[in-house]
Amino acid sequence: METHEKIRLMRELHKWSQEDMAEKLEMSAGGYAKIERGETQLNIPRLEQLAAIFKVDMWDLLKSNNSGLVLQINEGDSGGDIALYASGDMNGRLELLKQELKHCREMLAQKEREIELLRQLVDTVGK
Repeated sequence: METHEKIRLMRELHKWSQEDMAEKLEMSAGGYAKIERGETQLNIPRLEQLAAIFKVDMWDLLKSNNSGLVLQINEGDSGGDIALYASGDMNGRLELLKQELKHCREMLAQKEREIELLRQLVDTVGK
């Protein structure tokens, strides 16, 4: 997994927008978007800054030639700890996909709740 792909995935897992990340990094949203697209070569200070935001080791953000790289999310009171590790088998990849699917389902459920609340608000205001 490329560095910019890891950064995008970590941002999405934290449920932060690109604008949120740009603010945390004190840069423009367009500049941050270039990081996620892999159009910007990252320097060490920027990697350190990203690692601090995601609470991971800077080396975990760097590109890996190991195709079995796995992103593990441990959800808990802290909002979820994220760790990267290499796995030579398909189980690691499958676990990553399960975590991504779980995250997508959570986002969908949240959107459904928001839509329902908005419908209730419209009904209340319309009366």
